[in-house]
Amino acid sequence: MLNRTIPSSNERIPAVGLGTWQQFDVGKSASDRDPLFQVLQTMYKKGGKVIDSSPMYGRAEKVVGELTQRSGYPDHYFYATKVWTRGKQSGIEQITQSFSRMNREVIDLMQIHNLVDWKVHLDTLLNWKEDGKIRYIGVTHYTNSSHRQLQEIVRSQPIDFVQFNYSIRDRNAEKFLLEACQDSGVAVIINSPYEGGSLFGHVKDKPLPQWSKEYGINSWGQYFLKFILGHPAVTCVIPGTSNPRHALDNLGAGFGLLPDRDEREKMVNYFYSL
Repeated sequence: MLNRTIPSSNERIPAVGLGTWQQFDVGKSASDRDPLFQVLQTMYKKGGKVIDSSPMYGRAEKVVGELTQRSGYPDHYFYATKVWTRGKQSGIEQITQSFSRMNREVIDLMQIHNLVDWKVHLDTLLNWKEDGKIRYIGVTHYTNSSHRQLQEIVRSQPIDFVQFNYSIRDRNAEKFLLEACQDSGVAVIINSPYEGGSLFGHVKDKPLPQWSKEYGINSWGQYFLKFILGHPAVTCVIPGTSNPRHALDNLGAGFGLLPDRDEREKMVNYFYSL
């Protein structure tokens, strides 16, 4: 699989990861958990690592922790989660709980979810990073209206990652945020690559262009993900799924050629022609 470099460390991580919002907020039944376990197994076999979660996602952190332990190779994965509360002490308590839920002594990436009380939590995360409890720190949001503030933080604060929304149809991040991340040496995680699945409604029953085969694109999901990964500022994209077949398809976007700038515009034009 394609790997991309984290600028602050030069560590390389796989370009296609996994989001856990909704899909991993499940109970203990085999019918709920076995497909998720297969998703994680598929990630392992195809070289995927990054799992993104949050205390906002109900039981997702705990499910991730238990299923990765069950896998027999929990240290293979790159664990990303978030702090989502107000107040310093509340943040410390929530972060500590995430360690327990995910069965980790060190968390790879701790992010401030939707910029909630971000200045307070950033101080905590910097201290925990210095102590070796957290490897990387970052901030996240999911709306275009947040992009200007994310840009300011990227340019002024000592963070390693920023996570935000970007897709073939929602390209606001191209105006200034992606460039700011490149210039500042901050890794980028893209959420909402399918716009909650609505992109598939636009292309339902429509054929892929013949030239997409040149990039190893075999599905609309791969088309949308390869468009995103074709931008050089993007480090990792995290489509969420509880379906092992969909996970395999998503991970397939991490293999083969990626489109360059002109080819990405060609992809956009074809999408809007449908």
